[in-house]
Amino acid sequence: MQYPTILLRTFCAFFVAMLLLGKTCIAQFPYSQFGVSLCGPEFGQDQIPGILNKDYVYPRTDEVNYFANKGVSIVQLPFRWERLQKQLGAELDMEEVNRMKTLIYDCEFRGLMVILNMHNFGRYKNRGEELVLGSAQLPIKYLRDFWKKMAIAFKANKNIYAFDIMNEPHDLGENVWFNAAQQTIWGIREINSTLTVMVEGDHYANANVWEKFSDNLKYLKDPSNKIVFNAHCYFDHDVSGRYTKSYEHEGAHEQIGVQRVKPFIDWIKKNGVKGYVGEFGVPRNDARWLPILENFLEYLTANHISGSYWAAGPWWKNYPLSLEPVNGQDQPQMAVYTKYINSSNNVAKNNTFKNTPPQAIQLNSYSAR
Repeated sequence: MQYPTILLRTFCAFFVAMLLLGKTCIAQFPYSQFGVSLCGPEFGQDQIPGILNKDYVYPRTDEVNYFANKGVSIVQLPFRWERLQKQLGAELDMEEVNRMKTLIYDCEFRGLMVILNMHNFGRYKNRGEELVLGSAQLPIKYLRDFWKKMAIAFKANKNIYAFDIMNEPHDLGENVWFNAAQQTIWGIREINSTLTVMVEGDHYANANVWEKFSDNLKYLKDPSNKIVFNAHCYFDHDVSGRYTKSYEHEGAHEQIGVQRVKPFIDWIKKNGVKGYVGEFGVPRNDARWLPILENFLEYLTANHISGSYWAAGPWWKNYPLSLEPVNGQDQPQMAVYTKYINSSNNVAKNNTFKNTPPQAIQLNSYSAR
């Protein structure tokens, strides 16, 4: 994308926002309790870096408009580390950065906030080899380096709500994810002191077993006190979100969503920290899943927790969980979701609790520099 186009989009978005909001800063947009993941940039995991519009794709303006019209005002954008930074420690790929900025400007024009979500599971593919974060081949300094450079590249984009620094880390070794998250927070804070940093839990960010695998994350330190912990919650038998079996064989019942997310919410309350449920969803092929979704959303709302539905995007039309409209028709899940998107009880800005946070302890010898 050419820079004049970027400048024009920026000016238009700024002008419209000022007309709508008067003297209110763009960064102070109100946003709804629930959002949506618009997928595409993370596709083609076996074709890295891949070819745009063949192996991966970015969401379109009409998709942003569709969800904005539904009342969504926060978009989660998954992407692959290897596409933004084609060699570890290298400069960011500006062509890919500009593609991402196009989507961010489209969201800004419609008043939507954005979460940038590294969809790498604690890995990085290098010439077909999968490197594991914390190993000799992928020291955690590289994750810090990447997000520090992202903080520089996107510092002018005021509608970025958060950097979600790693999607579903797993099997990294004891304290590796804690240490990587801490280093990354410090790296981002060297550049940006106001941006929210989202930290997903270990063991695939599973809400149901959050305390078992991620209790140590409560000791993370942030000089800006703007960490939000991000859990994922699905309702099938193995909490994978694949829903490969029938409703009966998945062992589903109407309160299973509440049961699955409750351990995470209890942990949030107990430790006086902020929480978010960055992935959840149900398949469209059986209407019995819809009451589960409704009860789940009602429980999040009652506990002042925000979240993003998984998922939508231009290549998700045949995906059972998808909210992507087909031939102009809404998916069945949208009828439930819009009731909470547009609820008067939108409390995303208040998803914290007044409990006193736990006393931090030193789990490693890393310094802030």
